[in-house]
Amino acid sequence: MDTNALKKFAQAARNLLIDQVTAKLDLVLDDAAPARREHPKAVKDLENAIAKDGKQQVIEQVAFTWFNRFTALRFMDANGHTQVRVVSPAEGATRPEILSEAMAGHLPDGAPSTIQSLLEGRTPSNDPQAEAYRLLLVHACNTWHKHMPFLFEEIDDYTELLMPEDLLSQTSILAELRKVMTEDACQDVEIIGWLYQFYISEKKDQVFAGLKKNQKITAENIPAATQLFTPHWIVRYLVENSLGRLWLLNNPQSGLATKMDYYIAPEEPETDFLKITKPEEIRICDPAAGSGHMLTYAFDLLYAIYEEEGYDATEIPALILTHNLTGVEIDDRAGALAAFALAMKAAAKLGRRRFLRMEAKPDICVLQNVSFTDAEMQDVAAVVGKDLFTDELRETLGQFEQAKNFGSLIVPKLRDPAETLRVVEAREFGGDLLLKDVQEGVIAVLRMAEALSPKYHVVVANPPYMGSGGMNDVLKAFADKAFKESKFDLYAMFIDRNRLIARPAGYVAMITMQGWMFLSRLERQRCNIISDNKILGVAHLGNRGFDLLVAKWSRLLRF
Repeated sequence: MDTNALKKFAQAARNLLIDQVTAKLDLVLDDAAPARREHPKAVKDLENAIAKDGKQQVIEQVAFTWFNRFTALRFMDANGHTQVRVVSPAEGATRPEILSEAMAGHLPDGAPSTIQSLLEGRTPSNDPQAEAYRLLLVHACNTWHKHMPFLFEEIDDYTELLMPEDLLSQTSILAELRKVMTEDACQDVEIIGWLYQFYISEKKDQVFAGLKKNQKITAENIPAATQLFTPHWIVRYLVENSLGRLWLLNNPQSGLATKMDYYIAPEEPETDFLKITKPEEIRICDPAAGSGHMLTYAFDLLYAIYEEEGYDATEIPALILTHNLTGVEIDDRAGALAAFALAMKAAAKLGRRRFLRMEAKPDICVLQNVSFTDAEMQDVAAVVGKDLFTDELRETLGQFEQAKNFGSLIVPKLRDPAETLRVVEAREFGGDLLLKDVQEGVIAVLRMAEALSPKYHVVVANPPYMGSGGMNDVLKAFADKAFKESKFDLYAMFIDRNRLIARPAGYVAMITMQGWMFLSRLERQRCNIISDNKILGVAHLGNRGFDLLVAKWSRLLRF
């Protein structure tokens, strides 16, 4: 895979998309814009979003949304998951196949008749093919919403109004996308993660430049500042020596070791390990999921486990997505890509038709800020019921006001959010819209709390790295209070957090900086690790192990 070409494209695409979305934004918000008459709600929502998040933030979000959709559609085109290619031409053609088919009179099912009218000249347009193609793209995204709602949200808002122009020329973003996302390159979903990292790389540079001017990293910039795509061999090393090891300890007759090139077998027999009777019992979490590289390889290994156990190949992908894998992420777009990557793993195993019939969805929990007013908190009792409205629940409901800032470091106070969630989801409030809104907020918090509960056999992560000097004031205050012994860097706090989110005797496989082993300020953390856990392996990656940083990996077994 030519990562240099991917980097050059992704960086150029980001700047181009931001420029195009900015230009569309100015047109849409013009007082005389037709959009104000034709799409009043979408324009109003756009104005509200700008008032809430700022113009530049909205522009970057929309640009990123379309980048994700374009890359996802190209990946699916290249792998035969789209019935008619959406952003790619058929063999020997130049136009996207979906447009060529429409020009020949073959519209997708349910596509608006305006498309045919445009192409036949019955609806006036300065560029009928471009306008028809934009409608076809929107229809394609809406069609995929049913199967992948995390990436293809139904487009009926300002995202559609701000869709970039120039999608059909030979110098368009789609033409350049096809050059780097070749069919060969798209044989591995890893390409999505590389594109994501390269897309945010210039934003990362901007954030670090701000740090030199003593500008703290705000919550919305934490993903760009801290996310780092993990090379595949490192992912394999981590997953094989945690998930793979757990399975082999429980199934010494298994042939899984022959498929794990980076697995290191125990030197001595082990007896103190979590007991697993069937694959569905295994729970794996990546609490800093990014674009999902850890989880996609865990999918591969789990598939081999299920296959070895004799499960029906048509059922395995849904079983894995339903029972085994959970990702937690603060970045909406990265979370969408992680879910997409897992969905594509399933599609590759099932084929297009079976994949479209599969109801299971990837379990990627994208944390959201949720808060309740004093008046709403009074309604919570009616929503959850008096018996469940405990002090622990009240505390938990207040823990996610800064979820985008604190991320997986939040330790929910509620000990059994799953049971409370089941009860609250089952309640009906008829036409009481106020109680329904409160119910939705409570459900959102409980789902996040459930994802962050200590239920995992394996926790595997490349956590964020950020020294306390770069933390914004709110995050720093949280770290000082909640992680007194590891507050000096996010990665150190994640060591402590991951030990808590794993089950007793569970595995934690992490990439970390090496400082936790010798820095004096982390001495108490070291003592706690040594006294409470068994270190089974430490591998030093050496200088530029990522081509980007010096790192160290450690795996801990909790007693």
